[in-house]
Amino acid sequence: MCNAMETVPEKVVERFSHILNAHHIWNARAIKKNPEYAVFQLHDMQNWGDIHYENQRASFEITTNADDFEVRIDYETSEGRLFTNTLQDILFHIINHSTHHRGQIATDFRNNGIEPLPLDYIFYKR
Repeated sequence: MCNAMETVPEKVVERFSHILNAHHIWNARAIKKNPEYAVFQLHDMQNWGDIHYENQRASFEITTNADDFEVRIDYETSEGRLFTNTLQDILFHIINHSTHHRGQIATDFRNNGIEPLPLDYIFYKR
């Protein structure tokens, strides 16, 4: 949708970049690699599709190769705090986090006179 727009609201660029970054960071934590992106790093819209594809591919690889979704993952937050969560919790968080910010993006669109695409999961599955 954004690629077809003349002007994309700044908050939309910030939020969608953040969604992509967070998904990437959580995938990296799950496979114990250093992330390539910072939490609030901005991306050109032309790169969103490639980053999203790579995030989805990495998540698919993680879920396909997981022997146990209750395995504990130790990680450090962007603020340097240490935590441990299950792989299941991390995967759920990726989805929930994205849903939260996509709702904010829909509000940003409406506030700028743009009708957002439906976000309901069932629309995606139809």
